[in-house]
Amino acid sequence: MSDEMGVPVYNNNNNNSSSDHDQSYVVDIYPLSNYYFGSKDAIPFKDETLPDRLLRMKSNYAAHGLRTCVEAVILVELFKHPHLLLLQIRNSIFKLPGGRLRPGESDIDGLKRKLTRKLSLNEDGNDIGWEVAECLGMWWKPDFETLLFPYLPPNVKRPKECTKLFLVKLPVSRKFIVPKNLKLLAVPLCQIHENHKTYGPIIPGVPQLLSKFSFNIIDS
Repeated sequence: MSDEMGVPVYNNNNNNSSSDHDQSYVVDIYPLSNYYFGSKDAIPFKDETLPDRLLRMKSNYAAHGLRTCVEAVILVELFKHPHLLLLQIRNSIFKLPGGRLRPGESDIDGLKRKLTRKLSLNEDGNDIGWEVAECLGMWWKPDFETLLFPYLPPNVKRPKECTKLFLVKLPVSRKFIVPKNLKLLAVPLCQIHENHKTYGPIIPGVPQLLSKFSFNIIDS
């Protein structure tokens, strides 16, 4: 429908669909105090040195091709500000919860399996409590070195690794059971933003990826 000058006229019949679309960009965040944190037996680290890691990556690439990793963006509330849950390894390295997919495994199933292994007591790989939402972004590794790009460089025909970030929405409460050799930390978004020196190439970009969402902080 248009007016006499041919200018489109807004149609109120689209209100419902617009409202539904807006709702999909609202993320409920619950207080950190709603969640229980415990520990379980340590899990072994595969990579003791960088050369060991590079050797394993080359071997896996030769056998299976592109390595795909999936990581979770999980938010909680503390001091009225969104905090991101991060795993700390050896008191120095920060990582988003997640890991590498098995050959033929889907992104969602693989992420649920990794979250269950690292954040739950039950390790059967099928924790129905994980609500994996949309993919927030992808990073590419053109070679076996540590450099990552938030795009695939045009001259790269055979990338070695792809890392995908997914928003994972928490229920009002749950138990986090973490291996003893890992620490689960809640870090404020304002501390993470562009702090590449501390958090590496991917994590500091998470606040920007979340900028399209509205946070609905729910008091306990």
